Amino acid sequence: MPNQATAAARALQPELVGRLAKFFPQATPVRIPVMLSRSEGAGKEKSSFGETVIEFGTPSEVLFAIDSPLEFADRVLLESKDGSFRAEASVVAVQYHTNRTVVAARFLKNVPNWIVKS
Repeated sequence: MPNQATAAARALQPELVGRLAKFFPQATPVRIPVMLSRSEGAGKEKSSFGETVIEFGTPSEVLFAIDSPLEFADRVLLESKDGSFRAEASVVAVQYHTNRTVVAARFLKNVPNWIVKS
């Protein structure tokens, strides 16, 4: 039974992020796994949130859900496991749900070609 409940909760994640994506007209579904950590600035230790999935993206924002709370203007670092994607972003929107926080974060610097539409 616990596995079924976990699967159901994970299945709801894209739907929750999709609700926030409606406020970002350029948002495209992407499903990119990344490691997420809090960015404390140069020379300061970062705290890790672990792995999450970028569910939607725009040329300048990422939208995802995590188990930990984040707040408006928090800075985060997103990194792919293979190192091909590494970007710092600032939280611009937050929706709190039971045990989940849905976040939209805007890149602090231009990240060219990170999202390619077909």
